[in-house]
Amino acid sequence: MSGDSSARTAVFRHRNTVRVVVVGDSATGKSSLIAAAATDTFPETVSPVLPPTVLPAEYYPDGIPVTIIDTPSSLDGKAKVEEELQLADAVVLTYACDQPETLVNLQNYWLPEIRRLKVNIPVIVVGCMLDLRDEHFPINLEQMMGPIMQQFKEIETCIECSAANLVEVAEVFYYAQKAVLHPTAPLFDQESQTLKPRCIRALKRIFILSDHDKDSALNDNELNQFQVKCFSAPLQPNETEDVKRVVKDNLPQGINHLGLTLDGFLYLHSLFIAKGRLETTWTVLREFGYNDDLELRKENLPVPSEKAPDQSVELTSIAVDFLKGVFSLNDSNKDGALQDFEVDELFSTAPESPWDEDPYKDSVERTEQGDVNLSGFLSQWALMTLLDPPQSLAYLIYLGYTGDLAKAIRVTRKRSVDFRKQYTDRQVFQCFVFGPKHAGKSALLTSFVERPFQDNYSLTSGQSYTVNTVDQPRGIKKTLILHEVQECDVKILLSSNDSLAACDVAVFVYDSSDEFSLKRASKLLMEVARKGEDSGYGVPCLLIAAKNDLNLYPMAIKDSEMICQAVKINAPIRISVKDKYMNNVFQKIVTTAQQCHLSVPETEHGRNKKRYRQLVNRSLILASVGAAIAIVALAAYRAYACRKTKSAR
Repeated sequence: MSGDSSARTAVFRHRNTVRVVVVGDSATGKSSLIAAAATDTFPETVSPVLPPTVLPAEYYPDGIPVTIIDTPSSLDGKAKVEEELQLADAVVLTYACDQPETLVNLQNYWLPEIRRLKVNIPVIVVGCMLDLRDEHFPINLEQMMGPIMQQFKEIETCIECSAANLVEVAEVFYYAQKAVLHPTAPLFDQESQTLKPRCIRALKRIFILSDHDKDSALNDNELNQFQVKCFSAPLQPNETEDVKRVVKDNLPQGINHLGLTLDGFLYLHSLFIAKGRLETTWTVLREFGYNDDLELRKENLPVPSEKAPDQSVELTSIAVDFLKGVFSLNDSNKDGALQDFEVDELFSTAPESPWDEDPYKDSVERTEQGDVNLSGFLSQWALMTLLDPPQSLAYLIYLGYTGDLAKAIRVTRKRSVDFRKQYTDRQVFQCFVFGPKHAGKSALLTSFVERPFQDNYSLTSGQSYTVNTVDQPRGIKKTLILHEVQECDVKILLSSNDSLAACDVAVFVYDSSDEFSLKRASKLLMEVARKGEDSGYGVPCLLIAAKNDLNLYPMAIKDSEMICQAVKINAPIRISVKDKYMNNVFQKIVTTAQQCHLSVPETEHGRNKKRYRQLVNRSLILASVGAAIAIVALAAYRAYACRKTKSAR
């Protein structure tokens, strides 16, 4: 495997240029460095600040031009420097080799300033005017810069140059361009001298994809196919043997009787990077679709770009069958559930497990041992597909899906169409769970995934979801996602016109022992109902009387039923999570979501709007009929007049 010359054919279609901003103290040689790089001569005189300078594409192996931006060093120019740094792809930070104080200022001012601006771009530290350094005081650059690079990890490399003698001038901007196109930071930990976890995961996936016979080794033919795919040139027999010999000499387990193992494959890339040949590894990664963050480029994923707010995205049966196979393959002890280490192994070819953080963490049911069964596994995928379709598609690829990605997901019909047709074919429903504090919203969510009831109340923060399958008649299963909406977030949620578009059904939970809790839930119901009437995204609603194990206040049942009757929705569903009396609440939620044309609340405001529309429509119909009658009468009169004229003659 080689990339010395072939790696230079890498195409970076997403870049037209690399923008390099040169900063540093006054009189450190910034402008002279730029002028010398552009003309290959040392300028006798140079402007204090040069205009943007372009080094053409043919100067560089990757065929990408470099635009160099000079900057002022005065205090008056600080705003300009900050502006240019925000637009930069890389920074060349200069000091003067004959002025030690400029190196001190680099460490005490410039590097902290770049970090303060949070531009997060590679820094090339350049010592200019090398020809002026006192030859009696030689300096070891590595020894001098080592502590600084240790403190400021954003420094990509350090180099000293002389514009007067044209020493290492062109190399300065080559390193700057290389740091942008082939960055070290995502791949390699300089301190430990090892590949970073994301890099290992990406290369592991590439190795598996290249191992066509699935024997956990790349034979000579597979190595050659890999070489042609990435570098458009075959390996010569002697090159193949050289590669294997290097690996075997340094890492015996990297080669076996079948070929190059994963350990050997990773070792080779560590070797390339250690020798400064990052372009080789980056060419491989980009050929397999990775961006600079070592994630698959989402612009290459067939995610529907035109999707109405009231449409959702679901996995198709093709994708579900693939995931069932992945689950079975990683269930090493065949107990029907995945342990944490098995989930880690399943996602070992992805940047990381997508389910370690909110909103996916703790969103599904687990076994008594804390493992994830198949239903929970598929439910979590359903949640990720609904919330983040590009991520779901990307992770299917990470796991080895090689089918037509466009057939892995489907966009559902608009809910407004489902409403008119009084039928929906959705397999996944999202339920917004509203309610005041202490009403029992969180208990409802946790009971859905069979977690034990907790007497101690803890306020939910952030986005909270649980997801599970719900049995329906005739053995049909639907996936239900419960999304808890905090009372303090309702106003922000409803401020958007499309806020209810993603909601298939809304439930309003209240503490049935607390009259105030019912009033707050009723008010939330009215707010949501009115928003639905105004936006056109009316949703079916249910009232849930939680904590039924407590003593109801005297008018609890009558008050709640009157509220439901007033807005024409079903009577409240009474539950007690503590006593495990759930009253088929989740089946009722799914049924309500499927019967999307029913249980949509009507407020007085909505009824008035409806009557007004009916009146306007009736008036328009009467006006149309009247106009039609007038036209017919006029035509009849003209015909009569014509006949009368003819008879008179």
